[in-house]
This record gives sequence, C-alpha cells and structure tokens, in this order.
Amino acid sequence: MRNRFFLNDNWMYTSDYEDRMLFPEYDDSLLEVVRIPHTVKESAFNYFDESEYQKLSLYRKHVLIPEEWKGKCIKLTFEGAAHYADVYINGDRAGRHYCGYTAFTIDVSELLKYGSENLISVKLDSREDLDQPPFGHVIDYMTYGGLYRDVYLDVHDSVHMERLFVYSSREEEGIRLHTSAFAEGEFEGGLIVKQYIRDHKGDEPERQIAEWEVPAGTSAIAFDSDPGEVSLWYPETPFLVDVRTELIDAGSGKVLDEETIVTGVRFAEWRTDGFYLNGEKYLIRGLNRHQSFPYVGYAMPDSLQKEDARILKDELGVNAVRTSHYPQSHAFISQCDKLGLLVFMEIPGWQHIGGEEWKEQAVANVSDMVLQYRNHPSIVLWGVRINESGDDHDLYVKTNDCARSLDPSRQTGGVRCSKKSELLEDVYTYNDFSYTGGKTDGCASKKSITSDVTKPYLVTEYGGHIFPTKSYDDEAHRTEHSLRHAKVLSDVAASGDIAGSFGWCMFDYNTHKDFGSGDRICYHGVLDMFRNHKLASYVYASQGSPDPVLELSSSMDIGEHPESRVGEVWIYTNADSVKMYKNDILVKEYFPSDSPYSYLPHGPILVDDYVGDSVRKGEDFTPAQAEDVKYLLNQYSLYGMDNLGPKAKAIAAKCLTVYRMTMDEAYQLYGKYIGNWGGEAVQYRFDAIKDGEVVKSVVKESVREVRIVAESYTTELIEGKTYDVAAVRIRAEDQNGNLLPYFNEPVLLRTEGPVKLIGPSAISLKGGMGGTYLRTTGGEGEAMLQIVSVQGGEVRMPFDVKIDRAPQM
Repeated sequence: MRNRFFLNDNWMYTSDYEDRMLFPEYDDSLLEVVRIPHTVKESAFNYFDESEYQKLSLYRKHVLIPEEWKGKCIKLTFEGAAHYADVYINGDRAGRHYCGYTAFTIDVSELLKYGSENLISVKLDSREDLDQPPFGHVIDYMTYGGLYRDVYLDVHDSVHMERLFVYSSREEEGIRLHTSAFAEGEFEGGLIVKQYIRDHKGDEPERQIAEWEVPAGTSAIAFDSDPGEVSLWYPETPFLVDVRTELIDAGSGKVLDEETIVTGVRFAEWRTDGFYLNGEKYLIRGLNRHQSFPYVGYAMPDSLQKEDARILKDELGVNAVRTSHYPQSHAFISQCDKLGLLVFMEIPGWQHIGGEEWKEQAVANVSDMVLQYRNHPSIVLWGVRINESGDDHDLYVKTNDCARSLDPSRQTGGVRCSKKSELLEDVYTYNDFSYTGGKTDGCASKKSITSDVTKPYLVTEYGGHIFPTKSYDDEAHRTEHSLRHAKVLSDVAASGDIAGSFGWCMFDYNTHKDFGSGDRICYHGVLDMFRNHKLASYVYASQGSPDPVLELSSSMDIGEHPESRVGEVWIYTNADSVKMYKNDILVKEYFPSDSPYSYLPHGPILVDDYVGDSVRKGEDFTPAQAEDVKYLLNQYSLYGMDNLGPKAKAIAAKCLTVYRMTMDEAYQLYGKYIGNWGGEAVQYRFDAIKDGEVVKSVVKESVREVRIVAESYTTELIEGKTYDVAAVRIRAEDQNGNLLPYFNEPVLLRTEGPVKLIGPSAISLKGGMGGTYLRTTGGEGEAMLQIVSVQGGEVRMPFDVKIDRAPQM
C-alpha cells in the first residue's frame, strides 16, 4: 500500500549558494529555516528589479527514514521547483529537472540510509538565462524562483502501480471507462486488478465495476469497464466520481497497492462550429490566469490556488480558464474539477523557440504535463505550442504526437498570434487583438484567421495590452475598458462558428522592465493584483455569477466629466430588470433587451433617460413638446452639443422655431431636470429586480462618509500539510457601499495571535482598493488583523487558527 509524507517544514535555506553546501559535512545550523511554499525573494508590490529573484539558491532538509521502510519503494516528489533543480541525497546526485512548472519524481530507495537521518539538498537555479522553456528571450511575466509547491515522499510496496489513467467515452453500448497503468517492481506469479466506483452525487455506496488479470510476462495494465449508471460532469453540475483501483497478488489475495482517482465522466469534443460537452454545445467564456501573487510570486499554498478558482466561477461567472502560460497547481485544477470550470492547459513558453536541446525539453514538458494532469475532468484542451511562437513543423509534429499518444481522450491546440499558420493541432487557437475600440467588429472572422475553416477555432486572448487600465484611471477610461470586453464577448457569441474566447486577463500581474507601465506591472486584468474588482469584471459577472450583480459605470458626479455632463452611464446586471429612481421618483425601468450587446444574455445597458415623466408633469407643455424636450435633454446629457445626432439637432431646431423656446430656457430646464454645475446634488437609486423582488440596490449620492471595508474568503485558517494563508481584500467605500476610486490613502496593518503578514504593514490603497495576506506561523488559537485608516476608521478581523496536520517528516 502507499502512504504520503509531506516535507514542507523545516528546510534550511540560503541564497548565498556554494557547492560545498550540498554535502552532509556542511554545517547548516546558521541557515534560515523556511517552509514550503517558499520564494527565493519577497518583492515589493511594484517598482522592483526582476534580477532580485534570479539567483542560485540552496535548500537542505534532514529527514529520519524509518528502518521498516527498507525494501519498499520510496519516491521523492517536488511539485514545483523554479526553474532548474539539482537534487542530492546524502551528497549523491539523485536527479535533475529542467522545468519550473511541472512536477518531478525521483526513486530514492537505493540512496537512503534506513533507520538514520538523511540529507536532501537542492541546488535551485532561478536565473532567466537558462537554456530551457520559457527562457531565451524577453518574457511578459515574472518567472520568480523557489520551491513553491509541495514536496513529499511516497512510500510504496515494492510492487505498485504507476501512471494510472482513467478516462471515459461514449460507445454504442453506452458509457465506458478506459484504464491504463503499469505494474512496477519485481513480482512472481499473477496480478489481478479490481476497480470500484463511487458517485459523489447523493450518498451512493461504492460498487465494483471491473476485475482484470494482468497478462503473464507484461507489466502493462489496460482494460475497459462499464461504470453503470453514473452522473455526468457539467459546468453547472460538476458531479465527480471516485474510481478506486486495486492491484492484488493473485496467489495470496493480498492488496499490494490501491489508488483512488477523483474524476468526472464527461465527453468533450471540439467541432467545426464550436465546443461540445456531453453532446451539448457550450460557448467558452473565460479568462487567462497567471499563478502569481503580490510579494511572494508563485509561492502560495493550496487555499489561495483554490480561491482563484472560486473567484473565477462565482464572482466573475466565467465557465473556463486558460493556464497562461504554463501548467498550474493541482490544487487550482482540482478546484476547477469541483466547481465546473473548463480548463485549457498549455506548456511553458512565450514566443521564443530555442535550439535543439531547448526543443527536446519542450517536448518533455508536453509529456510531463499530460501525464501529470490527464485525470482532471476539467481539462478539455492541451496547449502544445509555445505561446505566440512561429511555426516549427518538426517541433510541433512531436508535441502533438506526444500529447495524443499519452491521452487519446483530448484534442490539442496551440496558441499563435499569426493568421493562416500551419495547423498541426486539432483546434486553431489564436490571440485576436484586432479590436481597438469604436464601432468596428469585436473580433476577426474565423475564415480570415484560420488556415482550415473545417477545424474548430478558439480566441485565446483579447484586450490586455490594447487598453491597459488601472483601478485609479478616470471614469471614462475604466468604462471604455469594460465596454471593450463586452464588445468582444458579444461579437464572438454572434459569430456562430467561434468556440468562444478567453479574455486577457483575470488580474493585473508583475512583469519585466520590457513591458507594463514602467512600474513592473501589467494592468491588463479585470481584477487588480489583490483580486479586487475593476469595472470590467462586472461584464463577466453579469453573464454567469450565481449572485445578484448590479454595478454602475459612474459615480454620477458631474464634475468628473467635460462640460459637467455625466455622459454615457452603463448598468451591469444579471437581473430581470433595473428600476432607476431620481430623488425617489421612478425615471425608467431597464431590461436586458435594452442592451446594444444583444448576443450577451445580460449585456451592459446604457442609461438614456434622466427625466422620465418629470417634464410632462412639471411644465406647461403639450405632450409632444414635453416628449421633444425630454429627448433633447437626455441626448445633450449623453453626448453634448457638439455631438448631437441628426434627430436631436432637428428637435433642437424645432424647439427654437416651433415652440419659441430660448437658449436660456433650455439651460434652465437642463439644470432643473438633469443637473448642472452649482446646482443641488441629486440622489439616484437603482434597484435590481429578479422574479419580481428587489435583490440588490445601488445608491449614488454625495459622499458623506468614508468607510474602510475588508473581506476574506475565510475566517478559519488550518495548519495542515504546510502553513495557511488568508487573502484579505480592502476597499474604501462611501456610506452606500460604493467604491471610492480616488481614495489612495495609507492604511496600517497589525496582527495578533499565531499569524503574520505577508508584505508590508503599511500600504496605500490604489483606486480605493488594496489587500494583504495573513499567514499562519505554526501555532493555533485566535488571531486578529487590525486595519487602520485615519479617515476611514478601523476594522478588526478575527480568525480562528486550527491545526490538522497531514503526515509530515
């Protein structure tokens, strides 16, 4: 049987690497004690030099190996070591790995001293001049360094299974499960494999579905089974199943090994006209995700990886994510399995293709990626090209062949930024940055891009660097950012033959000096780096979030805009309708059908009426004159005098000639019914209606109070296989809960109890938003985060820290 022991605690670390430190004779008592995940350098939020994390580092850990493990198979796994790792056991080289984004496993059985203390030492190279993907040229993201994912020992009996793979297909006779593996180790006599399944839906008991005899003289395991009645995996209902496989000694009946794979039964297919899951067509509506966080780069525990998946699914309402531009944490992908997020996973790389050894490593990365992640039902496409690279026929024949040979259940894609390039993959995946605003098409047509229109086509990036947007940009810029996302989403949906799209990107991220806004940040996200929402995020949330969504593009403050006109104000909502009130008087009710983004279920809606019945009721006008004046006032508020359309200009002339109105009268009417510089401030209220009930309200009025508000996805932190972290998002809000986008004041952070801060204890909000991270320190009990703002007051956030240790060494 197999057991796992985590090695995440009590590593000795230094960034002043010397070769002699690899060996047992070196005295490591003065080195820094660290826990995994670990970054070789904590960075500033911005304006830091990427050379800071590019270095040679040393990690050492002392492990007592029990005598009773002798004769077993002991395997050491590093799930993420950025970027070249050279591993030694007791001073002897055990293995090397040339990729910072895939795991590697070393059989250390023959290198260990049983009943004694052993030394694991790792020389880690995080320099970006390595001859391996993604390096070799500039890269538009920080690559960081460190042992940033779990490290563990797996202890097996000498005979055990490796590379267990279970996938489903739909045959004429019904659903079939296909299983493959290898029996590893020396064995005499026969082996039998038994398989069991348990459906997570309801409280179904486990039931046996297969018994198979391993043919004599072979170690290969390969059989099909009938799972019986089982729930299918859908994004809306992501039912999972446990498939437990036993390897049994046929003579004694002893179970030598067992492994349970948590997977989903589903059938994914990319066709000419789009993506199909279980025979149903799905429009991909996703975002790209980097795996980075402020201060520590990649080094965050499982809890925050899972939280990103939750944000994507629940807060942003997307149905898919692309792991740009490398394989990401199993914790993140497993949460995608659980929540029902479709995943496009790709190999490491960014534009550059190196020499022959570099290419060999790229193929090896495909192999590692597929073998390590292929049991995840959420993954529906393998990315087997270097992102945005040119054609390389020989290389991409190999990467495609590799993926298909290891996983016959999934198709391949490869992200490019060139039209009509050679298509060796199953899906033409393309970064379409053609939309630059205005009334042009939001995306290029399939036939103008693909080299084979009979093949599926997927847009893998849009937006991003075409219109970078900070949370503290002016209102007009933030609004334009949101509408550009809406335009692309709508036009992709309208195409009918584009499988969907992934926007660039989920959140802002640190980048190299060659990119970004000069402060080492690419402001390309619909969230900021702390995962606070920018305006564009509500475009996505309106389409799929399970929670009520209602947001306005404007604070309704006339002084923010030229000519003291509010201009175009947009409603983002997933409600059945939104009622707009002005000083508690109903002005208009808006419906999804009012959106110009007609191919979205809930596109942004333009507020085009600030008057309602007020002119008709408040002035001695004929019905026709009241309607004309109302139209003209609203048009002027939206577009100004110089940009009035033909209809508005005709009505303006009619008001002057037919109704004999003067310009002074028009000015007075505008001030009375719309609002003007120096006039009395107005209160607006927007009520989101769902099934006849008000589910959310937004009130816009003059700010009378500043409040600091903080939220965390959890108030319970658990010391398990390593430390835990809570992500805390901080906002400055007015008395009605509206974000204050120009509140950029300092905030002080203090902790109490068995926790500490990641990052500084004093921060400045940016665009009225910020964040921090609370990390456990090994103890348990009550903890507190205190957030203090001179103007916004004080917030005290309690946390409960518990200990629930996984097996550790």
